[in-house]
Amino acid sequence: MLDEATHYGLLKTLEENPGLSQRDLAKRLGVSLGKINFCLNALVEKGSLKINNFRNSENKLAYAYLLTPRGVEQKARMTVEFLQIKLCEYEQLRKEIEELKYEAEQKGLLDKELE
Repeated sequence: MLDEATHYGLLKTLEENPGLSQRDLAKRLGVSLGKINFCLNALVEKGSLKINNFRNSENKLAYAYLLTPRGVEQKARMTVEFLQIKLCEYEQLRKEIEELKYEAEQKGLLDKELE
């Protein structure tokens, strides 16, 4: 259930916003609250994340999700992996756009705006 995209998204989001609630994390990543809870626990078990609790101004228990050195290293590695994947996707899409553009030009279908 801890897929790579969610794993990376959690690490990235928590590095920037360690005080987000699980509900806010779920909304930002577009996954269920239950999945966020499961994934956070899995990251803690892996040693990638540490959870600190504290009391906020309304005297309710709140949490801060802090990346461990291992979590920082994993996020850095995953950033490079995702960058490589996205660059490949971009290159494939660029080629497809060029092919479609060429085909449209050959058939005289291309608007002046797209040229």
